[in-house]
Amino acid sequence: MYKNLAAAFAAACFILPAFSQLPAATVPPLKIGFVYVAPLTDAGWVRQHEEGRKFVEARLGARVTSSYVENVAEGADAARVIRDLAQQGHQLIFTPSFGYMEPTLRVAKDFPEVKFESITGLKTAANVAVANARYYEGRYLAGIAAGRMASSAGYVAGFPIPEVIQGINAFTLGMRSVNPQASVKVVWLGAWFDPPREREAAMTLFNQGVDVIAFHTGSTAVMSAAQERGKLAIAYHSDMRKVAPDAQLLAVTHQWGEYYTRRAQAVLEGSWKSASLWGGVKEGMIRVDSFGPKVPKKVADEVLARQKDIAAGKLRPFAGPLTDNEGQRVLASGKALSDEQILGMNFLVSGVQGKLPK
Repeated sequence: MYKNLAAAFAAACFILPAFSQLPAATVPPLKIGFVYVAPLTDAGWVRQHEEGRKFVEARLGARVTSSYVENVAEGADAARVIRDLAQQGHQLIFTPSFGYMEPTLRVAKDFPEVKFESITGLKTAANVAVANARYYEGRYLAGIAAGRMASSAGYVAGFPIPEVIQGINAFTLGMRSVNPQASVKVVWLGAWFDPPREREAAMTLFNQGVDVIAFHTGSTAVMSAAQERGKLAIAYHSDMRKVAPDAQLLAVTHQWGEYYTRRAQAVLEGSWKSASLWGGVKEGMIRVDSFGPKVPKKVADEVLARQKDIAAGKLRPFAGPLTDNEGQRVLASGKALSDEQILGMNFLVSGVQGKLPK
């Protein structure tokens, strides 16, 4: 009996080292999905989220794998694509468009183990977080530059939602902070991405005599129109000097990479929680940069100094006194709009021409 036990022990000692040399169980990479509301182009809203996706892959390497679906219409088509990504095993899904909010919430109910990030959304759930950026901070800074370079401006706007209204108002307030008589004309498109109509709207505004133009749509059409007409324009989402090397005044750029990486890291670590973030210049999510060749250094330095003031909390774009463009006092001197008031903004400030569409 002892002889047999000794033989068994010897055999076990011989086998164990072989097991110790086997590779540890490989942890599969985190699958991340992105849904894009427009085609992926060289610049614009979708481009900046694509840059964010690539940033995540560069930072986290083999621990993640990601994919995207582009040009997905808001509504039923979005719900189908989001569901497909969840069924394909994506454990973290980013849906960066306001119109994706409800489809994201509906799909999330059926996939409680999947984490969803509704970018520009307003509603959370146990497995749905929301994040947005204070785009209006960059708009105010762009307005300062525009006000130093011109007295009249145009604005091509997608839809009259609070985010867009905030941008128009902040841009106007920035202009009037350095040029009190400045005015802004707005053309409403009722679309986020429609290059021919974006261009037509820009040309209409130039024909009405504006010298600089801003926009809240998804393509580079407005920038191209400004380049063609020899006018100035504010790039949005991305640096657009490639299509408007002479026309670009500056760019209000969106920076999503750090946020996306933090959220993916949280899933990997098992610490992800539903949350709501509204970050801006201070958090590095909004930046004004990429000044064009026609901008004097003095103007660029002024804008960058005000950007530091916003980051430090010394400058708040929506501080009183504020009056709407119908002459009604909205906010008294010495006060500032709360986040809740900004998020529900439904008026145009003095200096903006026209009315909000119903």
